[in-house]
Amino acid sequence: MAENQQPQFALQRIYVKDVSFEAPNSPAAFTKAWKPEIKLDLNSGGRKVDEQHYEVSVKVTITATNDGETAFLVELVQCGLFAMVNIPEQQLGQMLGAMCPNILFPYLRESVDSLVVKGGFPALMLAPINFEALYQKRVQEAQAAAAEQSSAEQPTH
Repeated sequence: MAENQQPQFALQRIYVKDVSFEAPNSPAAFTKAWKPEIKLDLNSGGRKVDEQHYEVSVKVTITATNDGETAFLVELVQCGLFAMVNIPEQQLGQMLGAMCPNILFPYLRESVDSLVVKGGFPALMLAPINFEALYQKRVQEAQAAAAEQSSAEQPTH
């Protein structure tokens, strides 16, 4: 009996791993005209849990300042547990760095919006993120750094 060697991919679970919401200047923040400056930091990562499972995380930190004061700060780590079997090595990085974060992002966006609204602030709908482009940029930067390092290690005559 031959084993099934077909690539297999399945989402097992989506969950919030870490969350924090702070509104350090409330209720005074609610008495000012709302013209916020939003700063967003986002990153993603993946790690092998066992032979068949990978945890992928998308972490976001959002700082909203209004009239020079911090109105709110949101930190959220949205994760997913993915089963991946017989995935070719060259595809695995792209799946962990682009495809899985794309699956998780709508959940992260909804969680952020819910936290901000529950904190008493207007809704915050994050714009879509192109994780494929971010992944390709990281790959190119890593290749450039590796090429630079190998040329620096070459002996000069």
